[in-house]
Amino acid sequence: MSSTVAAVPALGPALPEIVLALGALALVLIGAIRGDRSTGLVNAITVALIAAAGVMVAMQGGGKVSTFNGAFVVDGFARFMKLAMLIGAAVALVMAGDYMRKEKVHQFEFPILVLLSTLGMMLMISANDLIAVYLGLELSSLSLYVIAAIRRDDVRSTEAGLKYFVLGALSSGMLLYGASLIYGFTGSVSFAGIAKALQGEAGTGAIFGLVFILAGLAFKISAVPFHMWTPDVYEGAPTPVTAFFAAAPKVAAIALLVRVVMTAFPGITGQWQQIVVFIAIASMGLGAFAAIGQRNIKRLLAYSSIGHVGFALVGLAAGTAGGVQGVATYMAIYLVMTLGSFAVLLSMERDGEYVETIDDLAGLGRTDPVMAFVFAMLLFSLAGIPPLAGFFAKWYVFAAAVEAKLYALAVIGVLTSVVGTYYYLRLVKIMYFDEPKAAFEPAGGVVRAVVLASGAFVFLFWLWPAPLVNAAGAAAKSLF
Repeated sequence: MSSTVAAVPALGPALPEIVLALGALALVLIGAIRGDRSTGLVNAITVALIAAAGVMVAMQGGGKVSTFNGAFVVDGFARFMKLAMLIGAAVALVMAGDYMRKEKVHQFEFPILVLLSTLGMMLMISANDLIAVYLGLELSSLSLYVIAAIRRDDVRSTEAGLKYFVLGALSSGMLLYGASLIYGFTGSVSFAGIAKALQGEAGTGAIFGLVFILAGLAFKISAVPFHMWTPDVYEGAPTPVTAFFAAAPKVAAIALLVRVVMTAFPGITGQWQQIVVFIAIASMGLGAFAAIGQRNIKRLLAYSSIGHVGFALVGLAAGTAGGVQGVATYMAIYLVMTLGSFAVLLSMERDGEYVETIDDLAGLGRTDPVMAFVFAMLLFSLAGIPPLAGFFAKWYVFAAAVEAKLYALAVIGVLTSVVGTYYYLRLVKIMYFDEPKAAFEPAGGVVRAVVLASGAFVFLFWLWPAPLVNAAGAAAKSLF
């Protein structure tokens, strides 16, 4: 009896995850009994569960607590990144409603898979050993593979899901191989045990393990050279699914990467720093140049997201609390900009069909001035033009790199940011200077609200940046 009583408080740190897991099981039963008639109800309950999990995470208070023998940890960094990820998941799911109904893919399985993926991402963010990392990654990834191909009668969607699955399986294998090497050469799977074993000089085997782990995680954040799935999956998957991919999983994977390198490998910073610098430069370069020739907006945003991952990794390469603060701030701002951009894409409906090419934006400045203005602001923010929020996001990561004396990395980051500005400005030029096409059908209230809210955030951020920046700073300090 006493052992049972003692075990109850240990579940407290994982309460949000437990609620999501039990909720997913209940929703599976509801869907199985009522079929597709329950889709609206399941969707609403899923959003409510994600919101409830967010409230519970916010109420967990300060300090650092762990459970499951140290495999699961909740600290300031976990709380900050979980809240950002949950906001992204909830907004993407809410925006999906109208699109899924009109495209006749409104199935009760979709919100349940999003919920299970969200649960996996929460486990990833709180993972404190290599086994927990793999469990969280696979729970999230298996759900993502399915929702990428949720439109079963569409060739592009099926192809996207299959490509994502095959390449995802390869990356999981690399991650597992790296984890097994680390365990073999350190004798531990816990981050604290690995850090203790790798103080000072690390052996060749441990370095190889680190490389394979970083390769597996680089796939999850779609960083070069493990980015090859991103443009095809972004274009082939239904637009709300792409919005979800670009928002929540990206935040969770970056959070996992930060926790792994900062808490498991702090004694060999020089080794992983070289890898992160290379990946950051390659991602920023590809994101800047490969997007220039794209005609499909979703493919363009895919290359844009690869570039933004590179910018976020500039902060991580610094290996300092200021760098982690920059990464956390960058991902929060990137989340808002991405959700706003995909909300604009979801409002591009003409003659009962959703369009997604750049040329379809022609003359939007005259047919829908408000939408065009907000989208232009979001594009300027993605380009990093002051005084919009995207400028400050890049400022914090570049400042951290300069403080860590990574001058070449900061200069390359600024140059690639300038090159990337070209394709964002081209979209603005098409909206305001090209001959207008037929107006889009009026967007749904939810989608338009997301567009306006994200636009207001990026425009007004400079007036009051302290709450977000200070919260990111406190989150970063909790890792050290």
